Amino acid sequence: MKAIAFNGSPKKNGNTFHAIEMVAGELEKNGITTEIIHVGNKAIRGCLACGQCMKTKNERCIQDDEVNDWIQLMKEADGIIIGSPVHFSAIGGTMKSFLDRAFYVGGVNGGLYRHKVGASVVAVRRSGGLPTFNQLNNFLCYAEMLVPGSNYWNVIHGTKPGEAVQDEEGKQIMRTLGRNMAWLMQLVEHGRTAVPEPEREGKIYMNFIR
Repeated sequence: MKAIAFNGSPKKNGNTFHAIEMVAGELEKNGITTEIIHVGNKAIRGCLACGQCMKTKNERCIQDDEVNDWIQLMKEADGIIIGSPVHFSAIGGTMKSFLDRAFYVGGVNGGLYRHKVGASVVAVRRSGGLPTFNQLNNFLCYAEMLVPGSNYWNVIHGTKPGEAVQDEEGKQIMRTLGRNMAWLMQLVEHGRTAVPEPEREGKIYMNFIR
């Protein structure tokens, strides 16, 4: 089995990376390989709301950049980790642009990430970790992914790159998350032939303007 992780920090080896590595380390112990993609330093434009991905249904965004490659990596993976630093109590801008596009394309193309195991991790200096964690989880829940928990919310603290490794409670949170994620991925893998997946319903769109 394989997991794909996305580092939404502008810093390649910052605290978000260290948090992801802690989770990935537990996956590796369970025979699950993890590839980490650095998103936060890229020039990723946000969604144009053009609706072309819904029309073509070719699993691609009309903006032809790295996001389309990452969508395919997510489709092929068994587990997905999305990590972000905190920018004004929110997801980093580049990461948000990537997630908006990748998860919308995934949704309108038959649920590309449906029933994959997904986890969110956040690195923060002081405050804003929980709002950012909740925002990341919105993407996982929208995609009908299976979300493991830990023994606290998945937030680790540090200011300078590498300081997160001094957060003993944060490290335990990430280790526990990694073990739970690995276990859930194994349950899904072994249960596929024993328990049929629920049928996917087509999305109903409506508003309340009459």
